[in-house]
Amino acid sequence: MSTYREVKGYSIKKVDSDPANSKIGQIWYNNISKQIKVRTELLAAWASGGNLNTNKMSLGGCGTQTAGLAFGGNAPPPTTNLVGQTEEYNGSSWSEQNDLNTSRQGLGGTGTQTAGLAFGGRLEPPTSLKNESEEYNGTSWTEGNNLNSARINPGSAGTQTAGLAFGGEGNPITADTEEYNGTSWSEQNNLGTARENPEGAGTQTAALAFGGYDGTASTAATEEYDGTSWTAGGAMGTARYSLAGGGTQSAAIAFGGAPGRKADTELYNGTSWTTTTDLTNGREALAASNAAPNSASLAFGGRTSPTASVLTEEFTGLVTSTKTVDVS
Repeated sequence: MSTYREVKGYSIKKVDSDPANSKIGQIWYNNISKQIKVRTELLAAWASGGNLNTNKMSLGGCGTQTAGLAFGGNAPPPTTNLVGQTEEYNGSSWSEQNDLNTSRQGLGGTGTQTAGLAFGGRLEPPTSLKNESEEYNGTSWTEGNNLNSARINPGSAGTQTAGLAFGGEGNPITADTEEYNGTSWSEQNNLGTARENPEGAGTQTAALAFGGYDGTASTAATEEYDGTSWTAGGAMGTARYSLAGGGTQSAAIAFGGAPGRKADTELYNGTSWTTTTDLTNGREALAASNAAPNSASLAFGGRTSPTASVLTEEFTGLVTSTKTVDVS
């Protein structure tokens, strides 16, 4: 039988402690534990999570992978059925909570499971745009001060006390940006490109806007916000709208979207987007745990077919670890 030295051309290094800065594929023998070890890399992957209790699309979402929050939306077919239902995710399953005060679809959402923020949206008919804001405390929703501009499908970022709303459909498509301070909304500098159904990530002073529909076609455009103004960032590889995502300005994730109920997933490093493992179930008009890091995101709801979905998927980013080699 060939030895490692014969196959690789060099012997396994012996050490008394595992190297602090080992490289992928590096192998060594630990004299203390008497084990052969190797530095490995696990690929990014999506895995099934617990289903929502009610199928829904065009919903709001926030929180993290183990503490997610879903609210509002609609549940076709056969007809649009607006919902105010709120559900909390504990990392395994969803549980129903107190409803929004105003049932609506296409609303923005940001914050955490115990301090969420919902704003904008639409009733029926389509001209019934809303500017209502509501705050969630982990138990129930209370009315906050309204957006200055009513709209559906805005992008969102930030927290309950430092929120950000941008873009959306306000008859017409808008570039308006507003900041929330926990009490009221104030107008800020506009997006460089007006768009509806964009997605957002980051904080009120370091946000990211990506994707959307500019009135003519879906866009791959990305813009970065510094708390005052927007500047162009690297474009996504796939143009789309009605997508979801989250993370930070320098480490964001984007997935799903329209047209075509996409499964595409991309990661942003502060400069450019790269593709990673696709969603298991391509969909549009879904929501995400936008407060989660881009390596541990949560996708839920949306449209996977003519019907709205209950599906939840959990993302695990690229992971490196030290493994013991089985030589038995």
